[in-house]
Amino acid sequence: MAEGGQSCEVVPAAPAAGESEGCEAAAARTPGSAPELRGGGGGKERPAEDSRWPAPILSLAKKASENLAAGYGSALKSAALVGLVPKPLSNDSPANPTKFHMMEERSNLMNMMKLSVKVLIQSALSLGRTLDSDFPPLQQFFVVMEHCLKHGLKAKKSFIGQNKSFFGPLEMVEKLCPEASDLATSVRNLPELKTPIGRGRAWLYLAVMQKKLADYLKVLLDHKNLLSEFYEPDALMMEEEGAVIIGLLVGLNVIDANLCLKGEDLDTQVAVIDFSLYLKDTQNSDNSKEDGGITAVLDQKHYVEELNRHLSCTVGDLQTKIECLEKTNSKLQEELAAATDRIRALQEEQQELKQENELIRERSEKHVEVTKQDTKVELETYKQSRQGLDEMYSDVWKQLKEEKRIRTELEKELELQIGMKTEMEIAMKLLEKDTHEKQDTLVALRQQLEEVKAINLQMFNKSQNAEGSLQQKSEAISSFEGKTDQMMSSVKQMEGRLQHAEKARQVAEEKNVKLKQELGGKIVTLKQQLIQLDNKCLTLERELKSEKEQRQTLQHQLHQEKDTTALLKTELQQVEGLKKELRKLQEEKQQLEKVCEEQEQALQEMGLHLSQSKLKMEDIKEVNKALKGHTWLKDDEATHCKQCEKEFSISRRKHHCRNCGDIFCNTCSSNELALPSYPKPVRVCDTCHTLLLQRCSSSS
Repeated sequence: MAEGGQSCEVVPAAPAAGESEGCEAAAARTPGSAPELRGGGGGKERPAEDSRWPAPILSLAKKASENLAAGYGSALKSAALVGLVPKPLSNDSPANPTKFHMMEERSNLMNMMKLSVKVLIQSALSLGRTLDSDFPPLQQFFVVMEHCLKHGLKAKKSFIGQNKSFFGPLEMVEKLCPEASDLATSVRNLPELKTPIGRGRAWLYLAVMQKKLADYLKVLLDHKNLLSEFYEPDALMMEEEGAVIIGLLVGLNVIDANLCLKGEDLDTQVAVIDFSLYLKDTQNSDNSKEDGGITAVLDQKHYVEELNRHLSCTVGDLQTKIECLEKTNSKLQEELAAATDRIRALQEEQQELKQENELIRERSEKHVEVTKQDTKVELETYKQSRQGLDEMYSDVWKQLKEEKRIRTELEKELELQIGMKTEMEIAMKLLEKDTHEKQDTLVALRQQLEEVKAINLQMFNKSQNAEGSLQQKSEAISSFEGKTDQMMSSVKQMEGRLQHAEKARQVAEEKNVKLKQELGGKIVTLKQQLIQLDNKCLTLERELKSEKEQRQTLQHQLHQEKDTTALLKTELQQVEGLKKELRKLQEEKQQLEKVCEEQEQALQEMGLHLSQSKLKMEDIKEVNKALKGHTWLKDDEATHCKQCEKEFSISRRKHHCRNCGDIFCNTCSSNELALPSYPKPVRVCDTCHTLLLQRCSSSS
């Protein structure tokens, strides 16, 4: 059920222009010889010679109404015997004709309600599906229900004129039953409804879809003092017929209605009862009279048997509950006796503990005084010794700081000398590289000289072989000799440079040796100083260890003194704990007395709960009947979501509601609840979610 989105549309069978509210339209359609239907506003009677109805149909309607009246009387008697309905008052000869008139209207409306409910249930079960707004029996049921609620309404005066609306008593349900608050708010929020009649009709449609119309009207009938503000004393809702109508409405829980309020013109509809649904052919009139009487008697018999069976079940349940309560009462009495014995024993223990507590307090006070004096003397001696140790420790600490500073300075000097040494080694390596390069150049020049010598030899050989060409090439030879002279001079220059480089290398090696000797002497002196500093550090560390040992001995003595004081404190805490236990025992005694009083009150309240459990059992049985009608819908049978009616696709997948078994989309079935048949919370549709939450809230 969607709030404010699903309802029923009532289409009148034959609306007549100019007909007023109430039941005048129904009275206009019935013959005067049959039991007449009159509205609460004083509708006019129609004569028996109405030309619009044939004589056989009129006789058939008369006999059917007489049979229904007889069946209704037997049902009232059986219900009065069972205890469901109070016995009717004897009004054989009413003094006032208006009372007789109202009684006749009540009986007519009662018979019409029986007929409409019976036809609606039979037609719905034969169809085997949820009912739509175009279903004629459902439309006629709402028309008859509206006439029943309008019967005997008091007219409220306003500036415009007198106003009769059955939405006023229906609004009271919200105050009496908190479950109906959502229904009332959804009706008020509908923008199409502007009159109280339209709101009342929408309220009835939503209540039928919720399957709680009988429950809500039963709440109203239980508070007749509030109904008297809206109805006359002889109205249908104020008499026994109202209780019988609620019993009939319980049968509507079998029906599933899927109705739509959008686009319905509920404010201007004319409520007219169509009797053609309830009248059969004239040819089978004789058989229908007999069958109607027999079926009415059988229905009443089955109804009474069902009531007896339900009442016997409830009586059995109540007897078992009474036995359980008696057992719990006996157990509580035994626990009470045991609690009183325990209280007495605790009181005796309390007195003994008080005496022991006084003795322990005296001893602890004496012991605390002695220990306080001893601790004061020991604290004074400890303070004096600690002052001397602190002075010694400060002197040693200063010496240590000075020695650390000297050591850091020496380490810095060592690092500088090591850096100088590394620089010298790098310079030596560079000189060696230069000498190697110069040696390579000398080797290359010597090779060139050998090559020149070889050329000279070749030339000499050629000069010997070719004496004729000597004269021509003498100039060339002279030029070659000049070149050789130049080469020789360059070789001599290179040899001089080599000698200078070797001398510089020797000087550098001598300087390196001197630096190594000086650095070695300094390193030896620094090592000796480091050894002396290490010896001093060792002596200082030994002195520190001896001082730490002395300090640890003093701390150990302090800990022992603290332990003695802690023991004394624990003894004091034990004394305080005994005091707290005494207080707790006194509080437990008071709590036990309170528990006794609460248990006595609980026994009185259990009697009240027994009467309330009867009503709850009936509600649970009705819910079980409604839940049995649910079937698991197959995946192939559903192509659209039942609530939003959107078509399923790859993106919009199908999901089963684990409560009602229908198929919904993800948005319409995103809720999860724990059901009795499933150990974990499972997927539930929006309608079942709201229904189950309402049931949980009502049961709680």
